[in-house]
Amino acid sequence: MSGKTQIYLVDDHPLVRESLASLINQQPGLAVCGEAESAHRALQEITALRPDLAIVDISLKDSSGLELIKLLKARMPQLAVIVLSMHDEQLYAERCIRAGAAGYVMKRESSKQIVAAIREVLAGRMCVSGPIAAAFARKFVGGRQADGQSPVSALSDRELEVFGLLGRGLATRQVAESMNVSIKTVQAYCGRIKQKLHISTATQLLREAIHWHDQNSEGTAF
Repeated sequence: MSGKTQIYLVDDHPLVRESLASLINQQPGLAVCGEAESAHRALQEITALRPDLAIVDISLKDSSGLELIKLLKARMPQLAVIVLSMHDEQLYAERCIRAGAAGYVMKRESSKQIVAAIREVLAGRMCVSGPIAAAFARKFVGGRQADGQSPVSALSDRELEVFGLLGRGLATRQVAESMNVSIKTVQAYCGRIKQKLHISTATQLLREAIHWHDQNSEGTAF
């Protein structure tokens, strides 16, 4: 791998990592130097290996990819990060860019487009889809919000993480353990989520979270 650009993969689906590694290792000048399914292992190995680029999914075994990006950029500001996910880019792309990612690519994109995104980000340019770039322009230049945004878009990053974990069927204690916070903190997040989504009971919150998760569940390959 001497002389090649080093890329680290973070995804909780083994088939995705295998397919992505095969794709990248076939490209001139690119090589995968490591991979992980969890944020904890990824943080340790990326800090040790110092790759040029990390490709990160949003849903990981033990944490949110968003939080991992924030931690990585705090430790390694020069690290380039691309998010590769099935999650709705309208909801997550801006959050990921704010966290420090330079690109957001949907897993449904072609292999050619994924490689092109890697090249763009390695060249120091941001890479998002046309509709997302247009939405950024409207918001940051004209101050306009995107039309038809889901109420879920009003949630903060951590509130959205709680909402997603509840949707995966985790109990409050399990959510707290996954996020490394107290149960009271999770309960406070739940209270704010209910307010923002105009939900009055915990049962309604759970129902909405599961419904949202089912609509936004990830595939296992791109």
